[in-house]
Amino acid sequence: MAKILIPTALRAFTDGKSEAEAEGKTVGEVIAAFAAAYPDIARHLYDEEGRLRSYVNVFVGDENIRGFGGLDAPVKDGETVTLVPAIAGGGAGRA
Repeated sequence: MAKILIPTALRAFTDGKSEAEAEGKTVGEVIAAFAAAYPDIARHLYDEEGRLRSYVNVFVGDENIRGFGGLDAPVKDGETVTLVPAIAGGGAGRA
């Protein structure tokens, strides 16, 4: 089972939990199991075609999955998967 770290921006969809556990041998399987446990979060992680949204970064340990296999990247039992959605904001022209 993998531990999933949930960022503050997504905790409204996980009953305020900062972490969860999910089963799977790949990142895709772990995220799918996590989304099945918290169905309201799925639309924030996946697009209409069921692909991981481009602004959602996923790390296994300290490694961004985009650099080593994407959703097919392996996840070992006990590893930590971190979800990091891009957050935009701030004001233009501020010093």
